[in-house]
Amino acid sequence: MTDSELTHPRAEELEVGPILLALADANRRRVVAQLAEQPNEERLCASFDLPVGKSSRTRHWRVLREAGLVYQRDAGNGLYLRLRKEDLDRRFPGLIQAVIAAS
Repeated sequence: MTDSELTHPRAEELEVGPILLALADANRRRVVAQLAEQPNEERLCASFDLPVGKSSRTRHWRVLREAGLVYQRDAGNGLYLRLRKEDLDRRFPGLIQAVIAAS
């Protein structure tokens, strides 16, 4: 898998429906909340402590990426995630903070 194989919606294509569906899952909300603590930092996907198997983790990363919540990067030895804070704040001001606060 290369960066070119990972599809990310453009900022202007972000829609609230897929974002809310992605955030409906407690594990994905936890990942987003942890990324929001350091929004300019990338984290190795394997660094998240989720109580699910590898295939479920892979699905969570894909759902977050396809909804437009995160950028995912393949570094060869691992996958990295970064919150799309600027895009999300520009498109839906306060949404991520509100969802995190409500959790």
